[in-house]
Amino acid sequence: MGDTPEGITLTPDGARVYVANRGSNTVSVIDTATNTVIDTIATGAGPTDVAISPDGTRAYVAVFDDGLVSVFDLASNTLVTDIPVGAGATMAAVTPDGTRVYVTRQTTDSVSVIDTATNTVTDTVTVGTGPTGVIVTPDGTRAYVASFSGSVSAIDTATDTVVATILAGDVPILLAVSSDGARVYVTNAGSSTVSVIDTATNTTIDNIGVSAQPRFPALSPDGAHLYVPNSGPDTVSVIDTATRTVVENISAGDGPTGIAVFPDGTRAYVGNVDAGTVEVMATTVIPDQGLMAGGTTVTLTGHHLANATAVHFGTAQAVITANTATSVTVTSPAGAGVVPVTVTTAGGTGTLGSFYYMPAPALTGISPDAGPVSGSDQEIVITGRNLAGAIDVYFGTTRAVIQSVSNTQVTVRAAHAPAPGAVVVTVITSGGSADGPFYTYVDQATITDVSPSAGPTTGGTGVTITGTGLNYTEQVTFNGTPAPFAVISDTTVTAVSPPSATEGTFDVTVTTPGGSSSGSFTYVSPPGV
Repeated sequence: MGDTPEGITLTPDGARVYVANRGSNTVSVIDTATNTVIDTIATGAGPTDVAISPDGTRAYVAVFDDGLVSVFDLASNTLVTDIPVGAGATMAAVTPDGTRVYVTRQTTDSVSVIDTATNTVTDTVTVGTGPTGVIVTPDGTRAYVASFSGSVSAIDTATDTVVATILAGDVPILLAVSSDGARVYVTNAGSSTVSVIDTATNTTIDNIGVSAQPRFPALSPDGAHLYVPNSGPDTVSVIDTATRTVVENISAGDGPTGIAVFPDGTRAYVGNVDAGTVEVMATTVIPDQGLMAGGTTVTLTGHHLANATAVHFGTAQAVITANTATSVTVTSPAGAGVVPVTVTTAGGTGTLGSFYYMPAPALTGISPDAGPVSGSDQEIVITGRNLAGAIDVYFGTTRAVIQSVSNTQVTVRAAHAPAPGAVVVTVITSGGSADGPFYTYVDQATITDVSPSAGPTTGGTGVTITGTGLNYTEQVTFNGTPAPFAVISDTTVTAVSPPSATEGTFDVTVTTPGGSSSGSFTYVSPPGV
């Protein structure tokens, strides 16, 4: 694969995958029958996305650095023409009738509209700040554009005007649309969430928490699951679109970003930006892990599954709750370890994949164990057992954002809390949930007095610092020099002034998990002869 693979797109028949390699100025072509790279197409500087025409004959490649959309003939993988669209060409979407291409221009806060008959730009639409993702609804009447500014613009494709501006999460970037056009899903890089937009009302009806740095979302062909690569912890979140909950986090390569689901729903192609690879992820058993006690709702995807008479997890039989020719929904039986999942029909028995029975998690510690009510970018490490595949972490009722996961620790960042105080930490995995250590949200400290307020430059002056929020004092400094201190109460800290090389009035700063606050102390030279 090329360097920094970003956008990934399948041809309508699923025979080929086209991958934009931004770092190497190429597009890789993968044969899905053999899962091998069969061609590498040179592009201009910075290709970020590939949009393919509905008839599968043309690819439109957004070339960010050169401000182009390059058009390629897919029969020969050769360049047809370059269309200048202007600076920052980022993502592209083709209308269902193939007559137009909508291209976001991230650096100019606009969308260019291309006529595919003439390969020329026919219109420019102003949208929010930093437009990135764009999708067109299945009926072709709307284009939705996600902008860094926190909004999603709905464009009427008949008039190429913005008809609605929809508030999403923090830094919305990329989108997917359901096959019926009723829902648009938006990944929010800043808040690590997925916003769900009702296209009938053009309002956000839900925000689903995922892990750090969510990127391209992709729906399964039946619309039952949304797959979201999280480039922070190197996972793919699987969202049940009916319940709008994450049911599984699947481990991926280094920096998963782009994703495309095969037309039959049995696998997905995931581009790992930092590794420079595309991996094939099986999606025949979703989720493929659950409680040892059973009771997990599992969707099995494949072929010739109609009128299934039995589904077994190992030797234990599952309860079938829904069945079509391409999928079976079951409730998992109790079990342990890794077991094969088989489906029996009149045509015989076939194995669709494996299911992992996950032991319940347990928590043993947290560090640091306190932080500001306003939240923090500081990484917090939660230790324990059986934490692999962690789905969610809560500090009280506040959801924390997962940064990385192993079997023995989860690293998170804490969001703001409704009030100061100690809250229980909860980690949720496919094996259950565990409550463990406490995390304390601390208010911003304040200093109201430093007494005495002066002393000799030789140091050694005992001072009393009064204020609020001082219980969790971590450090006291005089003009940046650490001083020995003792916490007396939430309103009182004592310290001893260190020596100072110069006279003058300087800051006395108290640092706590909730932040820092300063008073002043004046250094005076001792009398001389």
